[in-house]
Amino acid sequence: MKVTRVTAAAAVTVALVALSACSDTNDTSSGDKPKAGDKKSQAKSLNRLEIIAPAAPGSGWDQTARAVQDVMRAGSLVKAPEVKNVPGASGTVALAQVAPQKGKEEVWIASGLAMMSGVISNGTDVTLDDLTPLARLVGEYEVIVTPKDSPYKSVEDLFKAIKKDPKSVAIAGGSAGSADHIYIGLLAKHFGVKPADVNYVPYSGGGEATTAILGGKVQAGISGLSEFSAQVKEGKMKGLLISSEKPVEGVEFAQTGADVNKDLAFQNWRSMMAPADISDAVKAQYVDTLTKMHDSQGWKDALAKNAWNDNFIAGDEFGTWLKEENTRVQGVLDELGLSKK
Repeated sequence: MKVTRVTAAAAVTVALVALSACSDTNDTSSGDKPKAGDKKSQAKSLNRLEIIAPAAPGSGWDQTARAVQDVMRAGSLVKAPEVKNVPGASGTVALAQVAPQKGKEEVWIASGLAMMSGVISNGTDVTLDDLTPLARLVGEYEVIVTPKDSPYKSVEDLFKAIKKDPKSVAIAGGSAGSADHIYIGLLAKHFGVKPADVNYVPYSGGGEATTAILGGKVQAGISGLSEFSAQVKEGKMKGLLISSEKPVEGVEFAQTGADVNKDLAFQNWRSMMAPADISDAVKAQYVDTLTKMHDSQGWKDALAKNAWNDNFIAGDEFGTWLKEENTRVQGVLDELGLSKK
């Protein structure tokens, strides 16, 4: 793929998640076969379902997978949903396990921006093209936190210290090339710091990063809002920045992304996918099941509980968006010097 150089502001812009809502469609496939995502098709309850969370317990992917599990079970959409954690390398370890299982049913894998960037930054042989897109579920703001007794009162203070002595400021985050890593890189560029100079310490799950921050092993941490919100609310961590355009109700941060620069508003996204080469009928059933889940009160409650943004799109619409997003993310990682593809 041709490498495209972009400015720091443009890099931020292309990294933003498109927040278009899932539009209804009245199109039907040829014959009587329902089109994936068509509101007219009727999803039958699945007997069992293995949901792969491609990160450790406590991570955003784990939380998303378990929320799907809980709502599916409570709504009788799946009789026996189970979550399996397969952490490592921005989700690409799990991807490498699922991708070869072409045509296998009753298996979903949580995916998202981190896995997409992990494929590009790690140069893996398998990509998201080796899966079947089902639905984009949620978007989540990135947050930057410090231990409660940290001397840093703003993200400017943090990056001023990094610029002075990069090795003295360790920042805990997700795997290399993850959404956490991308956003730190974009902030670094904004503050005149080379992204490669940031002392970024990758962890496979939010639980490990939380322990490192609370234990004083690092000077700051970055992750999705849901992973650190409880600690910020309880005063165990200090919230420096949330990557939203406006303050988010219920949790206090010193700044929003837009406070720093309007182009620094940013969202991570997470989705559900299945192995490649499943039948059209099975894909339609999966998409309809996820659509029913999305429309349920249980899912609305899960969104509120985890402070997730409802960015649902499904079926072919999601597949088209996914290709566009991959091009955008490739450009960002090229600019940050993290691309191996």
